[in-house]
Amino acid sequence: MSEAGARPPDASARSAALAHALATRLGASLIETHISWVLLTGDRAYKLKKPLRLPFLDYSTLAARQRCCEEELRINRRLAPSLYLDVVAVTGGVDAPAMGGAGPAIDWAVRMRRFPEGALFDERLRDGRLGETEVDACAALLSRFHLEAPVARANSGFAGAPHRAALAAAALAGAAPVVSTEEAALLSGWLRAQAQRLAPHWAERLRTGHVRECHGDLHLANLIVVDGDVSAFDGIEFDPALRWIDVIDDIAFPVMDLRARGRADLAFRLLNAWLDATGEHAGLPGLRHALVYRALVRAQVECLRGHEASARRYVEAALRWVRRAPPWLALMHGLPGSGKSFVSQGLLQAQGAIRLRSDVERKRLFGLPASADSRASGRDIYGEEATRRTYDTLFALAHTALEAGFPVILDAAFLRRHEREAAAALARRARVPWRIVHCEAPDEVLRERLRARRGDASEADEGTLAALRGAQEPLGEDEWLRTEVASQALAPPTAPPAGS
Repeated sequence: MSEAGARPPDASARSAALAHALATRLGASLIETHISWVLLTGDRAYKLKKPLRLPFLDYSTLAARQRCCEEELRINRRLAPSLYLDVVAVTGGVDAPAMGGAGPAIDWAVRMRRFPEGALFDERLRDGRLGETEVDACAALLSRFHLEAPVARANSGFAGAPHRAALAAAALAGAAPVVSTEEAALLSGWLRAQAQRLAPHWAERLRTGHVRECHGDLHLANLIVVDGDVSAFDGIEFDPALRWIDVIDDIAFPVMDLRARGRADLAFRLLNAWLDATGEHAGLPGLRHALVYRALVRAQVECLRGHEASARRYVEAALRWVRRAPPWLALMHGLPGSGKSFVSQGLLQAQGAIRLRSDVERKRLFGLPASADSRASGRDIYGEEATRRTYDTLFALAHTALEAGFPVILDAAFLRRHEREAAAALARRARVPWRIVHCEAPDEVLRERLRARRGDASEADEGTLAALRGAQEPLGEDEWLRTEVASQALAPPTAPPAGS
């Protein structure tokens, strides 16, 4: 075929006739998408690819469709092994086809386990059934996946600035029906400026192994709960450049989608859990661009479907990420067991912040997972030098997040004045308002919480509590002016207090 979008005169009609004939023979219901036919019958689903050649995919030949079916199976078994069963030949004739029958293949299909209605994340969200448990499971699934995914070669050219700029421009153009002239100018200018600013960052991310073979299309309709387990399906098989991306670009899709659908609390819960597990904070400078681009991609898709109200919601989501509120810094303060992590979790979900946990980052410094028992490893990770390194790491990561425009919560004890002064100095350098969030509880409550703690990154016990109580330096009068007790820590400061 000589032109993009061209196909043999009977290709579309033949594909439709084959799909309808298969549906009749199998007693299946038939769903049509812009690139596929999906047949649903019993506990199975079959997906056939339309014989298309488009700028971003080529299904025009039988061999190409077979190859893409096999690639779809390989790619999606990584995140949904129980859903993707095999690739099956369609045999017989167009008028009397069979799935997996005798004779040469006239087409190919991906055979899948059919999942029940209401299993998709977007359906569960719509029905009020998507909660923190599913979001935490999703973060665990995706963090493991991203850590284990194959790494792109440094000379692969994937995820470079020119390709990113072209994709973003195309998505914005595709959303044009629901974007005003003024909004288009704002978004176009912002995307161009960001692409120029981030070009060195993206190149460094590729060079240092953070561009990997990801999923590529992690919106909420491609995340699912089946038998209590979270999976992701329908990863992009037709264009390697759309899945060989920075891992921060992959996680940006569900984060964006949750916030666009009114659940910023779950969006930031997902993001922070994923960051805690992966340590990918160095990718934060590129996150906002990824969020805007993903919102425009969904706006483009909804425009193609004729769903302009939904498309407009995603445009507004993109604009919110561009027109961000000023960042701020909060540091938690209190003894072990006083509730710092519990309060900071609520704060990050309520205010949309990046939380940095000393317990998690301390262990990462020593190559330990957050849940590891450091004593069993034979390492002393709680000495003075280790603590100094931990706080230095927290401040460096906080600087990165603040420079990227995100509010930051430092979840550490901050029991000594020089630690709090170092955080204040960081806020002054970043020119952001800052505050202290103080947590406290009666002694018996502290001890009871520490005795009951299981599976937490913190290893503090009653001995730790006694040692820290004796070493703590109380907040000064000047510090109390910047301090809120935990129950009051709901709204971020809007401007630096005098003398900041």
